[in-house]
Amino acid sequence: MILIGQYDSPFVRRVAIAMRLYALPYEHWPWSTFGDAERLAGYNPLRRVPTLILPDGEVLIDSTAILDHLDELAGEERRLIAPHGTRRRAMLRICALASGLCDKMVSLVYEQLLHAAPSEAWITRCTAQIGGVLDVLEAERAGCATPFWFGGTPGHADITVACALRFLAEAHPALHAPGRNPHLAAHAARCEGMEVFRAVVQPFDSPRRRS
Repeated sequence: MILIGQYDSPFVRRVAIAMRLYALPYEHWPWSTFGDAERLAGYNPLRRVPTLILPDGEVLIDSTAILDHLDELAGEERRLIAPHGTRRRAMLRICALASGLCDKMVSLVYEQLLHAAPSEAWITRCTAQIGGVLDVLEAERAGCATPFWFGGTPGHADITVACALRFLAEAHPALHAPGRNPHLAAHAARCEGMEVFRAVVQPFDSPRRRS
């Protein structure tokens, strides 16, 4: 399999970490959505990452859809999310909050860096959404008695939250407040201390600089 995208994207990183936890080998093409947009379009007309090319040439887009396929490959006993029921919905809720948080952070990056006159209304809205999600995730993590969100080993929820928090710290340091979210900070530190997380790291780089 071939994973396209740079690891400073929280969406690409969550897929890469899951692939390593599943022991699924892959080739990595660290293409930029700006500098490599045209050749990326040959595989994904949205020119977005992550994009995953399967051995038979099929192309998967969107991190959630990619992870769904990887879960199938891993099998029910090894998958990083419950297969069904209340527990699965709870895990998907945390993933949705964390991935939505990433969407808003990326949107804020583009608004601030790519527009000559950024919209203050949009910045205010994104900032409020980011803060609101962090408050909810902090409260929910505070109620967890296990090392990770749903037990003793990391799952998709843990990976997505940790990737979001790293992106927040690097792309929006002014919004990063570990003291306000101590349980999330501890969660991020626990995840980032694992070898599988340390193996998939790329410091955030401005889209303007990489184009």
